[in-house]
Amino acid sequence: MLAQFARRLGLFDATMIVMGGIIGSGIFINPHVVATIVHTPLLIFGAWAFGGLIALAGAFIYAELAARRPEVGGQYAYIREAYHPLLAFLFGWGLFLVSTSGGLAAVAMTFARYFIELTGTAFPDWSIAVTALVLLTALNCLGVRTGGTVQSTLMVIKIAAVTFLVVCGYLLVTETKLNFHSVSDSSISFDVLTSFGAALVPVMFAFGGWQTANFIAGEIKEPQKNLPRGLLIGVVGVVLLYLAVNLVSLRALGADGLAQSLAPASEVMRAALGDRGATIIALGIAISTLGFLSQGILTSPRVYYAMAQDGLFFQSVATLHPKTRVPVIAVILQGSFAILVALSGTYEQILSYVVSDDFIFFGLTASCIFVFRRRDGASRQPFATPGHPYTTGIFVLVCVAVVINTIHRYPVNTLIGIAILLTGIPVYFYWKKRY
Repeated sequence: MLAQFARRLGLFDATMIVMGGIIGSGIFINPHVVATIVHTPLLIFGAWAFGGLIALAGAFIYAELAARRPEVGGQYAYIREAYHPLLAFLFGWGLFLVSTSGGLAAVAMTFARYFIELTGTAFPDWSIAVTALVLLTALNCLGVRTGGTVQSTLMVIKIAAVTFLVVCGYLLVTETKLNFHSVSDSSISFDVLTSFGAALVPVMFAFGGWQTANFIAGEIKEPQKNLPRGLLIGVVGVVLLYLAVNLVSLRALGADGLAQSLAPASEVMRAALGDRGATIIALGIAISTLGFLSQGILTSPRVYYAMAQDGLFFQSVATLHPKTRVPVIAVILQGSFAILVALSGTYEQILSYVVSDDFIFFGLTASCIFVFRRRDGASRQPFATPGHPYTTGIFVLVCVAVVINTIHRYPVNTLIGIAILLTGIPVYFYWKKRY
């Protein structure tokens, strides 16, 4: 008898995986990026608040999808069943080549830089990044319980680090530079609106990742109940943390200071506790990036497993280890490719192609609810998206708007990202013909 996935993750694990997929290094850096695009506290905070609402709307939608189709592979499975295996394959293709591998490589290098800064080691940063990826890949091969425990532990430390930043920034920085006196530094115009849209790109990138928890639905206990709850609790928790971080950053640094600071979290902690504070938050960022790496290596290989089960990837990827009941080949493949990307030094360029591809599939996946509700008829579900079809429709339209605005602001990178996706079409037909 072939090995089956083991349901060993509970509600707490699901929540930590959701939060771990979102909180990486973005919240410690991206407030600066947003402040360079829009220049007043209201627009800066408004971009993060709007991004949080969109993330919450997405969490509601994915919670219903998880309840309706609690299958391994998440988005891949939804798109395959609602539309066509080709579209599902293109999602997995982009995930492997661009989104997950590029993200893991970039975050691994970020971890390496903070590790070197904290320890003073003379090892090159690529060697630290590769070591981290190898160790986390090995840990995730030992079983989903081991991988989940590592992920949950790192996530709790991350939450503590972000909370410490917020508390110190609020209580120990006595002079406030926060002023919500005006919406914009110029009259409201089309350029201001497109700038606000451009500011949403790093915001949505920082909020992204909650959807990856659905990849491991086959290993969560009572997934129709625990996965929707984990999604909602996790996303609400991250939204509150992110808004708090931006509020204390604006309070401590002001809009201009936030725009000028390449490491705003470090500047806030330095203002609160001096150099010791900057060291503490650097340690928190290093642990945060490590947790993000662990989450990516835990979740994404389940998509490649589902693809291989459908005959659309190497057949060895479709096997589970008989003892650990983990797709070991898929995990090793993901870790190895992320290492190759890290060593190539192309990860930053690859990441610039991610946003448009991600939001194409965010919108496409959300629209699956319309298909499933029509197909399933009046059958009752454990969870239903509040306000559907209006909230779902708004989420899809926002995804379309982000893609259009990304094309307008970054046409070359967006077209390259779409071109990478389209290279998957001949690969899909190759696998179809082979199997």
